[in-house]
Amino acid sequence: MISPIASRRWVPPSVTDIHAFRDEGLYFSLPFYGHSVQAGFPSPADDYLESYLDLNQHLVDHPAATFFVRAAGDSMRGAGIASGDLLVVDRSITPTHGRIVIAALNGELTVKRLYLSAHGAELRAENPRYAPIPLTEDLDAVIWGVVTHHVRSHP
Repeated sequence: MISPIASRRWVPPSVTDIHAFRDEGLYFSLPFYGHSVQAGFPSPADDYLESYLDLNQHLVDHPAATFFVRAAGDSMRGAGIASGDLLVVDRSITPTHGRIVIAALNGELTVKRLYLSAHGAELRAENPRYAPIPLTEDLDAVIWGVVTHHVRSHP
């Protein structure tokens, strides 16, 4: 198995970015307002500051085993993952039934949901336009890690 960081030959053109988590001690915390934010009629938020939040602590449980990759395409839209979303992937988590994983299939990266049964394993998209991918012996498949979070930017 080739590490996603050690070799770029596994990275197809559709994958825009892969980054390892580097612990450089450059952490900072931002104000965290623990009060729920109204999506309807607004409520004043003055005196709701509860603490400070460091997103590294919130998103990365195992820094040495974590990397980031940017999603491309619409195959996982049913899981709330859109093209351009940043995916946080943890290689230390065992891929189990129902988890969303990053896999290399014949040298191409993909993000899909892992399904395990007595008949074998397959990767499934969260979009009915895409067929399941059975993980057979003739397919060169490597599960790179489990997606733990996805981050979306809003213009």
